[in-house]
Formats: sequence, C-alpha cells, structure tokens
Amino acid sequence: MALNLARRIIGAAGHGGPQRFYHRSAPVLSGGLSQHQNTPDNTEETPFDFTVENYQKVDKILGRYPANYKQSAIIPLLDMAQRQNGGWLPLAAMNKVAEIVEQAPMRVYEVATFYTMFNRVKVGKYFIQLCGTTPCMACGAEEIRTTIEEHLNIKDGETTADGLFTLKEVECLGACSNAPMVQMNDDFYENLTPESTRQLLDACAAGNKPPMNKWGSLPMNGQMSCEGPIGNKFALLDGPLEGGKSDKRFRTDGALDGQQIEPSSVKEHMLY
Repeated sequence: MALNLARRIIGAAGHGGPQRFYHRSAPVLSGGLSQHQNTPDNTEETPFDFTVENYQKVDKILGRYPANYKQSAIIPLLDMAQRQNGGWLPLAAMNKVAEIVEQAPMRVYEVATFYTMFNRVKVGKYFIQLCGTTPCMACGAEEIRTTIEEHLNIKDGETTADGLFTLKEVECLGACSNAPMVQMNDDFYENLTPESTRQLLDACAAGNKPPMNKWGSLPMNGQMSCEGPIGNKFALLDGPLEGGKSDKRFRTDGALDGQQIEPSSVKEHMLY
C-alpha cells in the first residue's frame, strides 16, 4: 500500500502514473509534503534562465555524462542555479534544470527537497549554518547560537529585516577539531567564542567579511588550521618529546609555497 501511494506521489509521464507537479500537489502523507508556497518573487510564472556564461558551464557539465544520462547533472546544475540566484532556488530555476536534463519536473523537485544544501526560500546574503552536533555542542555551540540570535535579533530559521543574515542550525559540518564553528555561505569560521562571533557578524555587516586562510577556513583564535591551541601544542609538537624524539612540527602558512608535492608524499607534508 505504501509503495503504491509513493508511486502515485512521484509518478510521471512514462513511468506508469499521472504526472504530478511540486507546486500544485496537495499534501498526501501524514504531516504533509514540503510544498511550494508562492511569494511575489517565486511563482510558476516567475522567469528564470541561466546567464550566457553559465550556459557555457551547463554544456561542460552535461559533457561529463552520456547523452542518455543527462539527469546525472541535476545536482551540479541546481547548485549553479542557486548561486546565480543569490543563494536560493526559485521554482522556475528547478523547472529550467528539468528542461535542460529532459526530465519531469518532479525528478528535480525530489533532489532539491532531499538535500539540505539547496534552499527553496530566500536566504540572507550571509547564510549562517551553525553546527549543533555533539562535539560542537560540548564546546559551546549553544552559547554561540544564543550570541548570534541576540546580536542579530533573529531565531533559528529566520532572516534579519535587512536581508543580510539567515541563521540555521544544522548537523555535523566535519570541523569537530575546531569546534564550535559555523559555515557562512561556503566558508568555515571555527574556534568561535561569543566575542569573536560578534566581531565576525559586525565585520560582515560592514561589508568586510574576513578572508579565508590558504587552508580554506578561518579559525578565529589565531590558529592556522586544526593544530593544537597556540602555546599548548597538544596535536603537533615542536621539538623533542620528553623521553624521546619527535619530527612533528608546526607548519607555517607559507611553508609549502612553490613546492610541487607528489601524491605519494601527501601524508608526510600534512604531518601525519
């Protein structure tokens, strides 16, 4: 029975069932489906198309897959559409992707509603994803959440009145060694304290978002990446250990500049 119900929900032309559309389908299951809600800038009639530059990228993306597997490009095309549209996916963008990959719109809606990386409602210029999973929670994520909520006067899932910030608590972002942390758009800001969190928010509000270091993140306590706390080198020790020797050492930010590193020696250069 459940299988037949699921088939009726996602059935599309050529797949043995009536074609259903995300924006017109009423909730069917207990608790309801995640339906599209019209807003002035997001209706069935709202236009969306890729830019000329992005259409060139569309061709490159489609070129990765056999012609009869265009649907494999749904995720990268949705990601590109979201970036072009300021961080969120309107209905028209999903429909455009469906048109390009020659699939029923429902096949694209299924992807966009499954992955939390896709935002189907407008988010702020700075989309803050706060990790609330156990390591971050144990290191103060709840205090960081309270700091953000009070400093921006918003709650989880809300956007500031000026459209600059959206806050969303999420599950593990994979930066447990530098907890607590947030992902702001594509960037990680780690080792947060209430004070450094307020400094980060104020800098973004002033249009001076702190740049990433060369390792692709920004610990907010002066570390380069995920080495032990400055002054207490618990992870990568500099010099001999008591009763023995160690070749572990801190790597400076420019230590590998200009070097060609062989894949077979990556662990050595990463100080494993």
